[in-house]
Amino acid sequence: MLKRFWQRPEALLVATFLILVAIGTVLLSLPAAHARGQVGVLDAFFTATSAVCVTGLITVDTATAYTRFGQTVILVLIQLGGLGLMTFGALAAQLLNLRMSFSSQAAWRGVFFEARRQANLGRALWGILLLTLTCEAAGTLLVRAGMDDVDVVGGWYEALFTAVSAFCNAGFSVYSDSLMSFRSSLLIVATVALLIVAGGLGYGVSLEVLERGWRWLRRQPAHPVRWSLQARLVLGVSLALTVGGAVALFVTGLARGSGTVLDAVFQSITARTAGFNTIEIDLLPMPALLVLIALMFVGGSPGSCAGGVKTTTAAVWVARVWTRLTDREDVSVLGRRIPRDIVRRAGLVLALAGIWNLAGMLLLALTEQGHPEWGLEDLLFEQVSAFATVGLSTGVTPGLSTIGKLWIIITMFVGRLGPVTIAFAMLSRPQTLSRYPVERVMVG
Repeated sequence: MLKRFWQRPEALLVATFLILVAIGTVLLSLPAAHARGQVGVLDAFFTATSAVCVTGLITVDTATAYTRFGQTVILVLIQLGGLGLMTFGALAAQLLNLRMSFSSQAAWRGVFFEARRQANLGRALWGILLLTLTCEAAGTLLVRAGMDDVDVVGGWYEALFTAVSAFCNAGFSVYSDSLMSFRSSLLIVATVALLIVAGGLGYGVSLEVLERGWRWLRRQPAHPVRWSLQARLVLGVSLALTVGGAVALFVTGLARGSGTVLDAVFQSITARTAGFNTIEIDLLPMPALLVLIALMFVGGSPGSCAGGVKTTTAAVWVARVWTRLTDREDVSVLGRRIPRDIVRRAGLVLALAGIWNLAGMLLLALTEQGHPEWGLEDLLFEQVSAFATVGLSTGVTPGLSTIGKLWIIITMFVGRLGPVTIAFAMLSRPQTLSRYPVERVMVG
């Protein structure tokens, strides 16, 4: 059984993330990593999982509870968790001219690319690394430049931490108020938003966009092949969610207070994946929290650092519903027919995500009864934020019980890898040679 487990690509992904979490927990538990008496083993375990799963939920303040060494450990965990330990292992294998096993190659490619773009492993690896370092370096320069116009203490380290955390969609901040102190800096807010978008599109889509842009700059003839369906879906759904979410947030909550259109756009972007905030989340009315919950549940796009059920999953599911309502057989999107296995997988992802979050909300409602000031919307917000690896919170996280914190840890881990990946890694899939007789039932 163990041999079959380790031969599965899904199992390799689970194992690499578990190793990172274990190493991070040990390092963050060291006395040199935190202020004395402020961080326990459970807090270190929670922070390590949140960093590796690029979530951003915290039980202690990153800015004050951890030393510069501890913050650097968190930064490294974010980078390794965002790209994946297997990416760096694959790069090392390329440099040393070592061959990766077929299982490792399948696991790595399954994380970043859809099946049509799995040709050149080495080129894809270096393209991802170059894209990551370029975006993070440019983001660091822009964030540092914007700090000069804001009355907040900041330097190159803080700018680097913010840029890496934004591109990896982590939401960790070395400032106690996240980005609220930089709310008036258009340069910083815009830079962080663009980094979040770039990191949440998926590397396959980002590389396709860059390739098209490079051809346009060199004035080369357009590629004879149209944009891939993956790119068109990701870009279209992401734009629709960003604009629609911003309008909904402004109407349901921000327009009533001191929120601006920029705040609405930024929170619409960060709610789907990153977890930064320029406004007080716990002061938002319930309708605005429900909008954020919906955005968090959808999340970012496949092949990225983002969590959630993913934009393409939501698009395929909507297309499937429309197909059934119009009494058609094939599910089609933007002039392309979606294979049935993809349609079934989208339905499975949504079903498992819904069941997991409902079960989590019930568990939190049972374990957190000692906090009557928390409403059901606070617990639902916390649960979905952990599952979608977003990191936004209404202030619930530090006050969770031990069982509640452990559940959020498990939820962040499941949300980062995906419930389907976890299920495929843990459950056996025997080949069946028999089929049961058919009998119809009434539904609906």
